[in-house]
Amino acid sequence: MWRFASALALLVPLAAGAFDEKLALKESQAAIGRTPAEHVFGASDGRSVRLSELRGKPLVVNFVYTGCIQVCPATTQFLAKSVAGAERSLGPGAFRVATIGFNLPFDHPAAMKAFARKFGLASPDWLFLTPDAGSLERLLADFGFRYEPTAAGFDHLLQVSILDAEGRIYRQVYGDSFDAPLFVGPLLQLAQNAPVPAGDLPAWIEQVRLLCTVYDPASGRYRVNYVVVIELLIGASIFLVGIPSLIYEWRRRRKASPANSCSTPSN
Repeated sequence: MWRFASALALLVPLAAGAFDEKLALKESQAAIGRTPAEHVFGASDGRSVRLSELRGKPLVVNFVYTGCIQVCPATTQFLAKSVAGAERSLGPGAFRVATIGFNLPFDHPAAMKAFARKFGLASPDWLFLTPDAGSLERLLADFGFRYEPTAAGFDHLLQVSILDAEGRIYRQVYGDSFDAPLFVGPLLQLAQNAPVPAGDLPAWIEQVRLLCTVYDPASGRYRVNYVVVIELLIGASIFLVGIPSLIYEWRRRRKASPANSCSTPSN
């Protein structure tokens, strides 16, 4: 059985080293503002597609491997609902979507076509692409997408990249599900030509949500990472308790300081 893809979960590896979720998130965030290099893909309809050909309107990019039996299909279904919602808000044809298979040679154009057909995705604005094997690692690095092969499949960050019309990575959205504004909001900003810096509140909230959750293979969903929450609460408690002590100590030393004495030295 294929291992379920995971995001920000410490998993016991079956083959290679454990997936470093902190490094994956760091590299993903570092890609914001980057313009990926030119890449050539084989489309599921047999065409050859260059990444530069997809400029001119916002582009949504996600990575999958077609052998995944639960998480990639589930995230694709959720993304389809999100795309439909965004199209209702922005209008059809306002942006494109590209789903890219990274497990070569298995994610070939025919496999990507079958993957799209499985979910009933036949929109001309949604492409299912196979990258060139020789440039795969460069492509993944350009998008800040990191994965770890295991004996059962791959561990990887569940990531959706939103690019602007010039091909720059504008936002990274994470998880097997996310609130609609985190997806529709950036697309609307780009459509209205009113981009917001990456450090805005919605992006910050999404990072906090991601860091405080962990993927649960048993349920196929994310749950609260209680270890992180408890650590945060303990840290906050120590901080809050320590503040009065620091203030008290500072006042005590200030009163005891010779510089505050009003006595006059004797002759």
